[in-house]
Amino acid sequence: MRRHYSLLSVLIFLAVYLAVPGGIAAAAETKTLIYDEANLLSPGEYDELNAMANEYGAKRETDIIIITSNNPENIDVVKMTEDFYDDRAPGYDKPHGNAVILTLDMNNRDVYLAGFYKAEQYLDDGRLAQIRNKITPNVSSGDYKLAFEKYIKTAHKYMGFKPGVNPDNPLFNIGFQLIAALVVGGIVVGIMAYRSGGRITVNRRTYEDASTSGIVGRQDQYLRTTTTKRKIERNTGGGSGGRGGGGITSGGHSHSGSRGKF
Repeated sequence: MRRHYSLLSVLIFLAVYLAVPGGIAAAAETKTLIYDEANLLSPGEYDELNAMANEYGAKRETDIIIITSNNPENIDVVKMTEDFYDDRAPGYDKPHGNAVILTLDMNNRDVYLAGFYKAEQYLDDGRLAQIRNKITPNVSSGDYKLAFEKYIKTAHKYMGFKPGVNPDNPLFNIGFQLIAALVVGGIVVGIMAYRSGGRITVNRRTYEDASTSGIVGRQDQYLRTTTTKRKIERNTGGGSGGRGGGGITSGGHSHSGSRGKF
């Protein structure tokens, strides 16, 4: 009987060890990735979102961080985010490593997203603007938990696509590549079929009498030239009153970024 219990204990231990990425050490390590200084979340919501951020971030080797602040010192939201990264040194596996940060300034109703290192490459200004546009309606309505869930899951999703691809329309990108491949293949097959059928040696000169053929007349007539001018509007940023662009922190860390109101 004791032998059976011992075997069962070993099997349970191995099952838990294999089920958790990184084993027991990974299961015991849960990083603080949500800094809810504005108290927007209940304790249960905080625990759920922090666990989700740890799980999804580990898959992309990037810390997915959330900051909320009442900002009593009225610091600009971009500087707030940059100083947080410099001073508190978040980042996957090392200080100042891979990280994406969402900051809510409740005082000025500003939202800012920044991507550092790997996240700067995979979550560029455009992708961060897309994420911001997805979560802004929920933030504006006060549904912070849903907004943060969307942010975590969308950041994880977008980092699964190589830079330069529109992650919201992957079928279009795959379809375009497929169509291009079919067109090129069709051209190649057409050329091969044309060459395999032999060359045509009969042309218009075969039956043309050069002594009775010639140009009757030639005439060029100029009518007019019309030039139309149209003002091209400049795009000043994403939706929800946003403007894109990252920068460099005081500590010298480059990042992508997207800013807006909620």
